[in-house]
Amino acid sequence: MPYVVPSPPAPPGAPPPGPGRRGRWSRTVRRFAAVVALATGAALAGPGTAGAAPAAPVAAEARAAAALERVTSFGANPGGLNMYVYRPAALPASAPVVVALHGCTQSAQVYSDNAGLNTFADRHGFLVVYAETTTANNANKCFNWFQPGDTRRGQGEAASIRQMVAHAVTAYGADTGRVQVTGLSAGGAMTSVMLAAYPDVFAAGAVVAGIPYGCGTDVVSAFGCMSPGVDRTPAAWAQAVRNAHPGFAGPWPRVAIWHGDNDATVAPRNADELRDQWTALHGLGQTPDRTSTIGPNSTRRSEYLAADGRSVVEVDRVPGIGHGTPVDPGSGAEQCGATGTQHFIDSICSGYWITRFFGLDGTITPEPPVDPPTEPAACWTANNFEHVRAGRATTTGGQVYAKGSGQHLGLYNTFVTHTLKESPAGHYVVADGSCP
Repeated sequence: MPYVVPSPPAPPGAPPPGPGRRGRWSRTVRRFAAVVALATGAALAGPGTAGAAPAAPVAAEARAAAALERVTSFGANPGGLNMYVYRPAALPASAPVVVALHGCTQSAQVYSDNAGLNTFADRHGFLVVYAETTTANNANKCFNWFQPGDTRRGQGEAASIRQMVAHAVTAYGADTGRVQVTGLSAGGAMTSVMLAAYPDVFAAGAVVAGIPYGCGTDVVSAFGCMSPGVDRTPAAWAQAVRNAHPGFAGPWPRVAIWHGDNDATVAPRNADELRDQWTALHGLGQTPDRTSTIGPNSTRRSEYLAADGRSVVEVDRVPGIGHGTPVDPGSGAEQCGATGTQHFIDSICSGYWITRFFGLDGTITPEPPVDPPTEPAACWTANNFEHVRAGRATTTGGQVYAKGSGQHLGLYNTFVTHTLKESPAGHYVVADGSCP
């Protein structure tokens, strides 16, 4: 799929896009996107009554198949999206909201059935709003985070998702101070858009297999963002977000970043660039304050703490998986999700940890930093091309340098091989012949 992020804001006085915004340019982009997505294999596989009043809760035994309420009238919808809601039977007053954004070729129902968020909505009492795009918007059912008219505050798909949140507050009595957003791949990219365009709406977000806001301005440059990725300074990444809502003074949303180590669609280095973007916005450095391993597969977690001890940026690097949402089917306390369709990968229940990061399970309390880090060193042996593609190294003038340490690795090609050791997370040193 084409991973393109928003272009610069429209000139002052430019009219917002309306229902007829899908003109010749939009059709051209969609056709091109469909061709390149099919050529690269990058596309993701991915009922109730409408109106302002919520429908009656669906019985628990019916939820295995479907339990989404369709809301056909939620206010202004310039992006032409669909809104679905998962409402647990015991939804408390002033409940939190999690907005969930599916990947390409997926649907709200597919994401609901497999990602595992509903398990924790039932357990902890929060509302899940599933935004859905269609082939009328995008041939591959990707959120149009590459179209300028869909990625700006007050316009297109971004405005439609914002309106869904407003409707959830009025129709379900949700808490405006506890609204979060998460998404996979194209939905992860759109999560970055929503956090940048509406930092005053979302308290936190979780980007799964996505890229930073502001990487690329058209379909062609999008592929460079996907792989090998784009290396910018933390200050440059942060400024891209500030430009999305000029004058916003904070506080900035908290952000969790999830990425598979073997992602062949969106290079893992994008997790580093997302980290750089959001740590800079929070005024933090790029060295983690706390590291650990979590889950049954020893996912490597790095946390960046605010002055009060809260984790405001978190990076979770999932070993051994490619492009998709990590799930862990089962009935255990830390299990969730299903692998009923492509790009939901049996690994770790990311929904459990994302829910904890959002503070929806009541356990968000400051923890003392771990020093020294508890995370074991990870070793990677690969050629220089793969090191750059995976985000362990950068390239300048045809030469390659280890990220973090800056050690010179030689020419940018597939003929030079080194072993790199990662410790702490995101910092790599040459360890040829000496890495355990």
